Amino acid sequence: MGCGNLFFTVVITFSVALITYNIIISANAPLRQDLPGPSTTAASTYSYLSAVDPVIKMPLERSRRYGSAATKRLFHTAVTASDSVYNTWQCRVMYYWFKKFKEGPNSEMGGFTRILHSGKPDNLMDEIPTFIAQPLPSGLDQGYIVLNRPWAFVQWLQKADIKEDYILMAEPDHIIVKPIPNLSKDGLGAAFPFFYIEPKKYEPILRKYFPKDKGPVTNIDPIGNSPVIIGTESLKKIAPTWMNVSLAMKKDPETDKAFGWVLEMYAYAVASALHGVGNILYKDFMIQPPWDTEIGEKFIIHYTYGCDYDMKGKLTYGKIGEWRFDKRSYDKSAPPKNLPLPPPGVPESVVTLVKMVNEATANIRNWG
Repeated sequence: MGCGNLFFTVVITFSVALITYNIIISANAPLRQDLPGPSTTAASTYSYLSAVDPVIKMPLERSRRYGSAATKRLFHTAVTASDSVYNTWQCRVMYYWFKKFKEGPNSEMGGFTRILHSGKPDNLMDEIPTFIAQPLPSGLDQGYIVLNRPWAFVQWLQKADIKEDYILMAEPDHIIVKPIPNLSKDGLGAAFPFFYIEPKKYEPILRKYFPKDKGPVTNIDPIGNSPVIIGTESLKKIAPTWMNVSLAMKKDPETDKAFGWVLEMYAYAVASALHGVGNILYKDFMIQPPWDTEIGEKFIIHYTYGCDYDMKGKLTYGKIGEWRFDKRSYDKSAPPKNLPLPPPGVPESVVTLVKMVNEATANIRNWG
């Protein structure tokens, strides 16, 4: 018994030493952000949450429109990134277009922060407003670097002086194509719905993290953390839970196998639902070339997929095209200036993407 108590004490002491930020204070309750250890179960974590933060009932009807209030409701744009070449050039392009549209008509875009989770300054500190966050302890992400995202947000939300009442969580591979208004409304976040986030399909797995007393699994929205516009105070509550759920999911072999590279997205959706924060599912938030072909009324181009075409303008997805643009081609070095434009027949979304990358690289100092 004595040895067991000693071992438990050592484990707790070591965990505390690893995590430098122990308590975040929200408007209503202390926010847990300790890393789940061997004795931390999903049930105990969510029992705690239930005690301090009751679930808020969802409105029966979700608006798909944003209001035209006389007073602007500014949101702060936050992008998490590493110091890799791959993330760095994407952030530079993203920030270039953020600045171009920030003061445009209908814009409610406020400040901007790159949350750098590499733990140390890099050579973009003078170019892009940056907050330095510490990465997770070595090995805890199990090679899934995305787990650093919620932990980085926890640190930023605790330490940063955020002036705006709302936050847009964005990513380096987002290009803003027009001024963005605050799409959130009535306490709901505004989020892009992903077709591959299917809570109902994975209900048995999700019940490990979203108990039945929290309501139907359909309370979990089909979203990730990005793009999402959400109230700052709501995100301060959600972020530690998002972190804990992400780590708990990654540690569970069944969940890890089921969710794969979108595990952290499911974790955010679960955390948001646990705190009773619903979301307006805003399909016009962004497009994803090459599948989405027109810009229309969208606000963001998300260039996560490779764009491959033959010289007749036919998509050759799954096969390297005679013409291509794929961000993964530039993981070791930034794309060169003046990339060749797509051949005739390629959709507007892809042509616009390449033109916008070219404009950014032509105007950003010391590109490459």
